[in-house]
Amino acid sequence: MLHIKLMLAFLLSLACTTNVSAAGLHKTTDTTKKLKAQTQPAPAVADLPAPVVPKKITSQTEPILVDQIVAVVNNDAITRYELEDRLGTIERQLKKQGTALPDTAMLKKQILERMITEVLLAQFAKETGIRIDDVQLDKTMQRIAKENKFPSLVEFRAQLEKEGVDFKKFREEVRGEIITARLREREVDSKLVISEGEVDNHLINQAKQIGKGEEFRLAHILVLVPEQASADKIQTTRQRAEQALSQLRGGAEFAQVAAGFSDAKDALEGGNLGWRSADRTPAIFLEILRKMSPGETSPVFRSPNGFHILKLIEKRSKENPVVISQTQARHILIKTSELVPENEAKSRLMVIKQRIEKGADFSKQAKLYSEDGSAAKGGDLGWLSPGETVPEFETAMNQLEVGQMSGVVQSAFGWHLIQVLERRSTDVSVKEKKKQAQLAIRAEKSDAAYQDWLRQLRDGATIEYRLEPAL
Repeated sequence: MLHIKLMLAFLLSLACTTNVSAAGLHKTTDTTKKLKAQTQPAPAVADLPAPVVPKKITSQTEPILVDQIVAVVNNDAITRYELEDRLGTIERQLKKQGTALPDTAMLKKQILERMITEVLLAQFAKETGIRIDDVQLDKTMQRIAKENKFPSLVEFRAQLEKEGVDFKKFREEVRGEIITARLREREVDSKLVISEGEVDNHLINQAKQIGKGEEFRLAHILVLVPEQASADKIQTTRQRAEQALSQLRGGAEFAQVAAGFSDAKDALEGGNLGWRSADRTPAIFLEILRKMSPGETSPVFRSPNGFHILKLIEKRSKENPVVISQTQARHILIKTSELVPENEAKSRLMVIKQRIEKGADFSKQAKLYSEDGSAAKGGDLGWLSPGETVPEFETAMNQLEVGQMSGVVQSAFGWHLIQVLERRSTDVSVKEKKKQAQLAIRAEKSDAAYQDWLRQLRDGATIEYRLEPAL
C-alpha cells in the first residue's frame, strides 16, 4: 500500500541537505480564502460540532450556519470545514501508519497551528514573487511517480484515488511543499554562515563524544518555546512536554504522543527522524544519547528552540571507509528578480543553450552571461560532493552523462544550464570530512534559523482565533 508519507519525504529533501522539510504541513489552495462574515459567536476548537448539513428552509426555519471561521490570518480565513477536512485526512493517515489516534481536541489544535503557518507562508510567497506554474508542478509530479516506481502519472493518480486521496488536493499540496522549500532556501539557508572554527570544534567534539561511524535511529518530540517568552510561558511549555513524557511512561505509543504534542515538522509521522550519523546529530542530542540504550526514552531536556524528548530506537556502528561520488560540473545561471521575471530569465537562458548546441563554447558563454561567482572560471564549479548544491540542481546534474548538457533547470536562485565534465569515487579525505561537518552544522543551524524566521513571520502577522481564545 502506497504511503503518502514516502511521497512527501521526497519533497522535503528539496530543502537542501538539512533534513528539512518542512516545517509543518503544506498549504492547499482551498485553505486560504477572503474573510467572510460570521453569523454567530463561535464555540471552542475542542468542542467543534460535526459539519452542519444544509436543510430545506421553509418560511418558519431559522437561518442555518453552514460553515464558520475558526481563525483569521491577516486578511485570509481558515474555516471549520477546512479544519475538519484536514483532521479527517490526518486521522486516515495515522490509521494507515498503524498509529493510535491522539486526543481529538489536541490534534485539532496542532493542525490549526500548522494551517496558520501554511497560510502565512503562502501569503509571504505571493508577496515576494515565488510562483510554481503548472508546467513545473507537472514535472515534479512525474518525478514523484517515478520515485514511487510508477511508470506513468496516470497510474500513480489511479493508486492515490484507490487509497481515497483526492488527486487535485494532493497536487496542490505538492505545489505548497515546493514553495515552502524555496522560501526556506532563499530566506534562511542561503544566509547561513559557517566559520572554520565551528567546523574544527565540530570535528573535535565528534571525536570525543561518539565512536567512529556511530549511527542512531531516533524518534523525537519538540515543544517549541516562543521567542522572548515570559517565565510563565516557558513553565507552561515545560509542563506540556512533561505531560507528553508522562503519557509515554504510562505506556502510550511514541507516535501517538508525537502527533498530539510535538511541534516538529515530523510530528504526524510519529516524530520519526530515521537514521542519523553522529556528525548529523546535534551535540546536545549526542550528550543524551550516550547515556541511553536502544528502546529507552530520554527525560525532557531544553535547547534554544524548546523542550525535547528523544527515543533511541536502534544504534549501529559502521567502520568501513566512506566512499563518496563526486561530480565535476559547470553551469550558466540567469537570476530572477523583481526586474527579471521567471519567463524572461528562462528565455535568455534558452537562447544561450541554442547557441551552445550550434557550436558556441560553453565556457565563453558562461563568462559572458552567467550571473554567478563561477562565471570568471567559465562556470566551472569544481568537484561537487552530495549535498553541496540546491536539490533541484543536484537532481538534474545526477541525471546527466559525462559531457552531456542539461535543459534549463530552475532553482531558488534562477535558471541554470548544467554540463557534467567528469565523475569520480573517492575516500573521504580530511578536506571532505570538513565539508561533511560543515553540512552537518548547516543542517543544525538551518532548523533553528528556520524556526526563528517562522516566529518572526508570525509576530508580524495579525492572527485572530475565532473558536478558541488562545493556543
